[in-house]
Amino acid sequence: MASDLVRFTVAIPQELLREFDQLSEKRGIRTNRSETIRDLMRERLVEEDLSNPDAEVVGSITMVYDHHLRGLSQQLDEVQHEHLSEVVSKMHVHLDHGNCLETIVVRGKSSAVHDLADQLLGIKGVRHGKLVCVATEAH
Repeated sequence: MASDLVRFTVAIPQELLREFDQLSEKRGIRTNRSETIRDLMRERLVEEDLSNPDAEVVGSITMVYDHHLRGLSQQLDEVQHEHLSEVVSKMHVHLDHGNCLETIVVRGKSSAVHDLADQLLGIKGVRHGKLVCVATEAH
């Protein structure tokens, strides 16, 4: 990797650099600026990839829902069965007497994964949820 590295100069305000250095320190082992900049560049490139509906993505849909709402578990399962090619696995956790947390690992085209998440998170009784995706292409 060292042979393909390119050095470049960036001019930024001192306060911004101070805040950036604090961010680098928060990242733990990777405390040098170069690695933090590479991470941020990759992160932005992945975001761009994810905006393409045909991009292959992996991710998770995490949701909290009302366990006692009649028929809700069945509705959630039916939607997942309609998307067998996107659903990889799921984990179910009983949080308390009335709330459950479900995390579904998903994979597929960005558009299909987002459609699945929209369907699940839009079902009455799902209190909160979020889709988190990453692109499978390396940067």
